[in-house]
Amino acid sequence: MPEELGKIEKPSVEEFRKGRKLYFVPLIYRGQEFPDDYLKKFNRYWNQVEDKMSALELKLGKVNKIYHELIPASGEDGIKTVKELNDKSYEIIKNRLDKGAQLEAAEESALLTELMDWSRCLAVGLQSQKVFTTVYESYTEISKKRNEYIARQIDETLKADEIGILFMREGHEVQFPEDIQVFYIAPPALDEIGRWLRDREGKQPTKQEKEDEEQSKNTNDQDID
Repeated sequence: MPEELGKIEKPSVEEFRKGRKLYFVPLIYRGQEFPDDYLKKFNRYWNQVEDKMSALELKLGKVNKIYHELIPASGEDGIKTVKELNDKSYEIIKNRLDKGAQLEAAEESALLTELMDWSRCLAVGLQSQKVFTTVYESYTEISKKRNEYIARQIDETLKADEIGILFMREGHEVQFPEDIQVFYIAPPALDEIGRWLRDREGKQPTKQEKEDEEQSKNTNDQDID
């Protein structure tokens, strides 16, 4: 009997087991002074990440290597820094470390420090267009070098048929090696958090609105005097 046209066979679990794999987990931070409704979504997100990770491990095998943005050290030093940075990603990492996984240094200290310095310069609000252009170009250049370093670290440390996890914020521009299968971990709560943040941003007064409010306040104060 001829094969049905248009029929696509699903790859077996055994086929997925072959080759290097990387689970990309969008890194969500707790934030400061966020209300309870955000924190509920935040906690739900990390619980769902753990559930998805556990399900993948049952199908494809245990995690061997772990990478985390902003962590330029491996071993105990790196683990300590992760715990200080994000207690939720730390919990997921600790569960894998207890099963034999290794935390690798994802970043290079000098590149990371320079990137953070240029980022602070951009956040200041520069008046000179010439200075802004210089800072922005330097920031872009160091960002590129950082992304290349992270990709190279993963390529050099993730061995044949191993599974890794990368915890990193969305919007990155890291180009992963072509032979690595990348699994994007996106539980439902990720969309909930995205909508919450967009709604919150939409309710924030613009710079012009703040200036108008301040001007109105000053005018009212003068009228009272």
